[in-house]
Amino acid sequence: MELFPVHLLVLVVMMNRYVLGPLLRRVRGRRVDATDDGYQPTVCVIIPLFNEGEGIYHAIRSLLAQDYPHDKLGICVVDDCSTDDSYAWAMKAAEGHANVRVMRNPHNMGKRKGIARAVREVDSELIVSVDSDVVVHPSAVRELVRRFVSPNIAAVGGRTYVSNRHQNWMTRMIEIKFYFAQEWLKDLERSFRSVLCLSGCLTAYRRHVLLELDPILEARNIAGIPIKYGEDRFLTRQIVKAGYETVYTTEAWCQTAAPATLSGYFSQQLRWRRSNLVDMLCGLSHAWRLHPVVCVHYVSQLALLLSYPVIIVHNLLNGQFWGVLLLHMLVMGAMGVIYRIDKRELPPDMRVSALSFLPMGLLMPITYALFTPLALFTLDSGSWETRSKPGTATSEPPAPADGTPSALPPTQPVGGGSTP
Repeated sequence: MELFPVHLLVLVVMMNRYVLGPLLRRVRGRRVDATDDGYQPTVCVIIPLFNEGEGIYHAIRSLLAQDYPHDKLGICVVDDCSTDDSYAWAMKAAEGHANVRVMRNPHNMGKRKGIARAVREVDSELIVSVDSDVVVHPSAVRELVRRFVSPNIAAVGGRTYVSNRHQNWMTRMIEIKFYFAQEWLKDLERSFRSVLCLSGCLTAYRRHVLLELDPILEARNIAGIPIKYGEDRFLTRQIVKAGYETVYTTEAWCQTAAPATLSGYFSQQLRWRRSNLVDMLCGLSHAWRLHPVVCVHYVSQLALLLSYPVIIVHNLLNGQFWGVLLLHMLVMGAMGVIYRIDKRELPPDMRVSALSFLPMGLLMPITYALFTPLALFTLDSGSWETRSKPGTATSEPPAPADGTPSALPPTQPVGGGSTP
C-alpha cells in the first residue's frame, strides 16, 4: 500500500502519454497540425557553433538546399570561440553564398546568448534555430513556416531522427527512444498548443517574441551562476508563460548523430536531467496558467521524475530489483513492437529492429537512480557539455560540393505521421 501513490502517478503519466494524448490528436485531426501555405515571411536560420568540426559544413549545405524562396532565406552562423577548425569549415560552406553570414563571439558566451546576439543583428520576421550537428531535410523550413497559422503562435518545433541509427546497439535504442519522445509524448501538449519543450535542433520562432523575452533569457542563472544547458526548454517555457502558443510538427525534420558510447549517452542524460529538473521545478510557479489537462500532466510528470529514483533504490535495497527489471524489459519489448509496426513502411535504412529497445529496460532505472540526485546537486553547472573543450583540426576543409550532403537520406519517411 505504501507505493500506491507512486503507482497512481505512473498510471496518470502513462495514460496521458500513450492513451489520452494520441486520442486527442486523432479526435482533433487537422486542427492539431493546421497549415497556411499563403504565409511566406522572411526567415533567418541561426546556427550556434562550438567545436563541431566538419559537421557544420554539412549543416550549412543542407540549409542551402531548402526549397524555401532563397530571396527570403538567410543563414547566420555564430561561432562561440571554437578551439578546433569549426570556423574554417563554416567559412568554406559559406563561400559564394551572399545569404550566409559567419560571426564569431568576442568570448565564449554559451548557446543561448550566441543566438540572442544574432537575433538582435538580423531583421527577418522568423528565426529558425538549428543545431550545428544536424542535417536538415530540404522541406523543413517550409514546413515550419506553414504552421504559423495564428499571430499568437510564437514557436513551431520539428522532428529529429538519428542519422547513425545503425552504428551499434546504443544508437538503435536511441532511434526508438526519439520516436516515442517526439511522436507520442508530445501529443497531449500539441492538442492544446502548449508544447513545453521545443528542441534547439530545429525550431522556428517569431523574432519579436525573442526580443521581448531577451532580458529574461540573458539573466538566466542559478544561485548567481549563469547556466548554458537546457536553453531550448527554458525558452519554450518562457514563451508559454508569456501567453503565447507553441506548436510541434513531425512534418519538418532533421537528422543528428546520437551518442554511440555509454559515456556519451550518460553525459547527455545528465545534461537533460538537469534541464528537466530546473525548468519543471521553476515552472510550478505558473503551471496553473496551463490548460487543466496539461497542468495535471505537467505536475504528475515532475512528481514521478522525483519519486521514481527513490522507488528504484527502495526495490534494490529490499531485493526486489530483478522483478522491477523484468517489468521494465517487458514494457520496453512491447514498445519496441509498437514502434516496428508503426514504422513498417519506412525503408530499411530508416528503421531498426523491435528488439533494439530492450536495453532501455536496464538503462532507464540506472540513469534515473544515479543521475536524478546527481543532477539536483549540480544544477549550477555552466558548461555547454556537448563538445570537447580543446579541439584539433580534423582535416583541410574541402571545396564545396553542390547538392544535398550525403548524410541526408535520399528517401523520405513515410507512414506513422512523419511524412515531410
